[in-house]
Amino acid sequence: MQQQQPRSYQVVKAATAATAGGSMLVLSGLILAATVIMLTIATPLLVIFSPVLVPALITVGLLITGFLASGGFGIAAITVLSWIYR
Repeated sequence: MQQQQPRSYQVVKAATAATAGGSMLVLSGLILAATVIMLTIATPLLVIFSPVLVPALITVGLLITGFLASGGFGIAAITVLSWIYR
């Protein structure tokens, strides 16, 4: 059977929870405001630089895909050669 907690302990617990919740709510609001401001600043830059960024990202993606495919084929070749050797 659980014991009844003193009323002062319950009040302190509620005040602590309200303080922590309120501060987290304020911080989340500040983070949301900063995100909106940064998105407002970054959007025109992304539109201006998109003719450069899009081909660059496509090129980087193709390079990464090529290196991963090359590594995969190399591992497959080593596996087949070791299987043949045994």
